[in-house]
Amino acid sequence: MSTDKTKSGWDQKIEGGFVVLDFGSQLTQLIARRLRELHFYSELLPFNTSIEDIRRRKPKGIILSGGPSSVHEEGSPSADVKALREIAPLLGICYGMQLIAQSLGGKVESASSREYGHGYVDWTESMSPKIPISQKVWMSHGDVVRVPPPGFRIVGKSDSGHAAAMKGDRAWAVQFHPEVAHTDYGIEILREFTINLCGASPDWQSATIAEHLIQGIRERVGPTDKVLCGLSGGVDSSVVAALLTKALEPARVFCVFVNNGLLRKNEFDEVLRQYRAIGLNVTGVDAEDQFLDALAGLEEPEAKRKAIGKIFIDVFVEAARKTGQTYDWLAQGTLYPDVIESVSPRGASVTIKSHHNVGGLPAKMNMKLVEPLRELFKDEVREIGRELDLPSDILGRHPFPGPGLAIRCLGDVSREKLEIIKEADHIFISALREHGLYDKIWQAFCVLLPVRTVGVQGDARTYDRVLALRAVTSSDGMTADWYPFEFKFLRDVSNRITNQVKGINRVVYDVTSKPPGTIEWE
Repeated sequence: MSTDKTKSGWDQKIEGGFVVLDFGSQLTQLIARRLRELHFYSELLPFNTSIEDIRRRKPKGIILSGGPSSVHEEGSPSADVKALREIAPLLGICYGMQLIAQSLGGKVESASSREYGHGYVDWTESMSPKIPISQKVWMSHGDVVRVPPPGFRIVGKSDSGHAAAMKGDRAWAVQFHPEVAHTDYGIEILREFTINLCGASPDWQSATIAEHLIQGIRERVGPTDKVLCGLSGGVDSSVVAALLTKALEPARVFCVFVNNGLLRKNEFDEVLRQYRAIGLNVTGVDAEDQFLDALAGLEEPEAKRKAIGKIFIDVFVEAARKTGQTYDWLAQGTLYPDVIESVSPRGASVTIKSHHNVGGLPAKMNMKLVEPLRELFKDEVREIGRELDLPSDILGRHPFPGPGLAIRCLGDVSREKLEIIKEADHIFISALREHGLYDKIWQAFCVLLPVRTVGVQGDARTYDRVLALRAVTSSDGMTADWYPFEFKFLRDVSNRITNQVKGINRVVYDVTSKPPGTIEWE
């Protein structure tokens, strides 16, 4: 984990752990997360961290992450692979494999067929005795190692015939992503690297994450400081509010829950009652008109996100002003997937989409930002919530985007469209609960498309909207796969929506994984 106390509250600095160099992959933080699961301390560092700085840390091993660049591109991120290998054994992942190959005298080329999503590796020499000869993996790359460097051998090939893994002196490399949940036996590859190649012992036993975060909050937030906490109704901001309340006491944490008109059906009233029941110092603000006015006429998703972010800030400032108190901090439930999709904190990743709670605060707020969960993942946040005894109906909720239904109504947003998608979403989620599927799915929702199609309803021609259903499985939100519903379930949900929701005459189901898609459509 990062040792930056201003972000996460994790403050240990231990020699002999692992260094993960970030070359800009959307998945880099998952590597450190998997090492944590294996009880190894790790630090994420920028790819251009000096050799002297890395050497001072005395790492047991060094992992070179993936990234969006090509090693052939001018200005692509690089590192002194020879010097790194002298410090500790290396593991290259995706771009990291290509960088090792090119730096040590191998040959990297653009692939004739790119490999994204699920694939298979056939091993000639496995990385672990627990891995079968054919392994299902998760890939996301356009370049491949055509010729390994001197002293290296190809030990696995993809089902496209490309080099998928290689071994050499004090260095392993794989073209796929062992850190993601959708790679079978990926954790075994990391285990073999850390224990067998690096000779490390899995003996890093930290206190609970919640205890670390609470201590970090107390160290950072002054003894009389007050915190303004923005609540969205989701798991992340709820856990942040509970953490702050436990660390600082309720009187110093003023929570604001905003009805922006973009929440799900009946959500504002139901969630506000839950917050008060768990002892948060919370006030509800109805700002629906402000948000919908700001969104009027906007179609481009980034423009919608930015407009929503601005109004959220305005609402929080006004809510704080009405209390007559001065607040020193603004707390947000930012998670690592939010950060990495908006901007890489250490490497050279590309922006996938902006998040309204990422990117700092406007000067007019005159507050500092506290984001205790900034380097954690959704399932880790849920575990923290369980340690804080938050109720399951809060912790078990599917992720919901900060911009809410505004980015599930593709194109412009109107009250009519919002009413349609709220009713359809209510039917879909209710059906999941009725069939015992809700807790098996990471995230499920509806998307109202800017498309009209011809239909026949009540023996009459209709020309109405198309609704897409989306349901995915995931462990952390960084990768995801679509949920394989039984056809009867999809047929029944489609019938209920087209029969009960005026304005929809066609329902489709999205069967795209992440990557190449994202979970949300906008």
